[in-house]
Amino acid sequence: MKAISVKNVEVNYYTIKEESFSKRVLKRIKKKKFTALTNISFEVEEGSVIGIVGSNGSGKSTLLRTIANIFAPDKGEINLYGNSINLLSLGTGFDPELTGYENIFLSGMLLGFSKKFIKSKLNDIIDFSELGEFIYNPIKTYSSGMYSKLAFAIMAFLDSDILLIDEVLSVGDIHFQEKSYNKMLELIKNKKRTVLIVSHTTSTIAELCNEVIWIDKGHIKEIGKTEEVLKNYRSFMKTLKR
Repeated sequence: MKAISVKNVEVNYYTIKEESFSKRVLKRIKKKKFTALTNISFEVEEGSVIGIVGSNGSGKSTLLRTIANIFAPDKGEINLYGNSINLLSLGTGFDPELTGYENIFLSGMLLGFSKKFIKSKLNDIIDFSELGEFIYNPIKTYSSGMYSKLAFAIMAFLDSDILLIDEVLSVGDIHFQEKSYNKMLELIKNKKRTVLIVSHTTSTIAELCNEVIWIDKGHIKEIGKTEEVLKNYRSFMKTLKR
């Protein structure tokens, strides 16, 4: 059974190149188009754990945000077949003015959970996050490690059909990295849950993922079995360092 279908997706960014004025009229603002993803197509079966690799700026995070419906594709379409989806990424999903406690409810309700259900998981989330009294402080005062701990705790206990993990398993202290990694293994054991993981740590991808999607400069360079794709990817990355 398919969980995700991505067909011919293109995503463009626009930046202001020049802004100029005349005495009487405002000249048209010139915008520069940058194509982050081009003609991206793939399908993911339910229960698959897929790794996404690529160099910095290749389009990995843009792809996850487009699947999560944070970005709308300029072309193409994405079908989630009615599955609920959760994106775990630093800098995404929290209101910085609200406390960690308040953001638990905000995140849960955005995922479609009732306030009653979120309350039933509240102590588990707070305990797992290890934030203690900081849970009542505004998110804007959090370090990246604290932010990651809370984001992961929410994902772990308010989990959805599809989990999108963007480079957060290596954030935080060693103790929390091990704890979150073990929790990730526990979540993956659910054969109906589909997971997409973006990471520069290829050893993590090798251990967790069934298949790998390699993205380079906004294009899919290769899709296939983890061992083969990672071998080719590592060889390619070595050539860039020469």
